[in-house]
Amino acid sequence: MVDTSKAVIARITSHGHHFEVLVDSENALAVRQGREMGMHDVLAVMEVFTDSRKGLEASPKAMEEAFGTTDAQEVALAIIKKGDIQLTQEHRQRIREQKMRQLINLLHINAVDAKTHLPHPMQRIEAALAEAKFHLDENKPVEAQLHDAIDRLRPIMPIRFEVKEMNVKISPQYTGKAYGVLKKFGPLLREEWQNNGYLHAVVEIPGGLETDFYEQLNAVCHGEVEVSVLKAK
Repeated sequence: MVDTSKAVIARITSHGHHFEVLVDSENALAVRQGREMGMHDVLAVMEVFTDSRKGLEASPKAMEEAFGTTDAQEVALAIIKKGDIQLTQEHRQRIREQKMRQLINLLHINAVDAKTHLPHPMQRIEAALAEAKFHLDENKPVEAQLHDAIDRLRPIMPIRFEVKEMNVKISPQYTGKAYGVLKKFGPLLREEWQNNGYLHAVVEIPGGLETDFYEQLNAVCHGEVEVSVLKAK
């Protein structure tokens, strides 16, 4: 069982009843993300409470009404998966740092310098976010905060979201490997297999990945590939 002195509260309100269980925050989050784990490694005590600080236990009737069962472990699992899990300050900071790295990477991939149409270096993006005093909400998906980040960065650096339509012509001997590269970078808008074996394709990629796109195609085609930008939007 989890040390009660290190446990945090996971809680949910359902069918007019409030429920709490005491959990290890990291293991509870791991279970929520789909990891298989015994409840002895997640719960500090095998009881479901209405108020864990006062030691008030939930009634079997309330659990049955809210969860369709009176089994404490099943109820606890439901609370962990669907309820709110209290995070320690240390864990909250780790999540915030991890999500900030994800945000910087997404901005590097999907946004470009509005003047040069080239990706901003990740270090420049990180410094600009700090200068803008951008606050990342660890409780929201990173993707949902992209547009807010862009709005905060615009007074500091020329930046915009951009996708590019890339025109590609690949020699017959390299179409197999190159086709996988095309599919990895984005949707194929056009695909034409010519009589001479060449593949002519148009693929849409995030603006910040143009250099990577060139490099990976050249690597598998040994330079025998023609690539150009049809449109940036």
